[in-house]
Amino acid sequence: MIVITNPLPVPNEIDTIHSLFENGLELLHIRKPDFSETEMNVFLSEIKSEFRQQLVLHSHHQLASAAGIHRIHFTEKARIETSEKSLKIWKKNGFSLSTSIHQMIDFEKLSTVFDYAFFGPVFESISKPKYISNIDFVKELEQRKNNETSLVALGGITYDKIKTALKYGFDDVALLGTIWNSNHSIGNFKLCQKIGLSY
Repeated sequence: MIVITNPLPVPNEIDTIHSLFENGLELLHIRKPDFSETEMNVFLSEIKSEFRQQLVLHSHHQLASAAGIHRIHFTEKARIETSEKSLKIWKKNGFSLSTSIHQMIDFEKLSTVFDYAFFGPVFESISKPKYISNIDFVKELEQRKNNETSLVALGGITYDKIKTALKYGFDDVALLGTIWNSNHSIGNFKLCQKIGLSY
């Protein structure tokens, strides 16, 4: 199970991040698109070093090594703009790579350097109300041929939607709004984790 940070600052965010890891979070995607390099550096420095290997950096990839991070994410735009040669160099240097897709056709054409890809919004987004896809995910995933890369459901994932997403054929789920748009972040995470583990 993956958690993605809120793009905007959240009260007690670092404490919540530490609590999520202490309660068994596997991976946290650091998605702060408006952060400058300096702001990102400060943010990363506040996260305990023992959790750095479980962080995935969405921007300012050049900060990864010095921060002890070995996982980087490419947005769809960044992936398109990055050559296969450059992606392979990241991989050769020991980095795990992930990306985002918005159509199944793009997932099928993905380079094998990517360990997993986010695909969504599967359900109506919590963090972006009224943001919903018109894709028939059942139909799309039935035609899946790429099994080299894991497919992660994103968008509107709450505890009661996890089993549905996994039944569609997703390999994992990513949480955002259910964590950060709630006063019960850790409780929600534990509930989602329990359901994910029971499937």
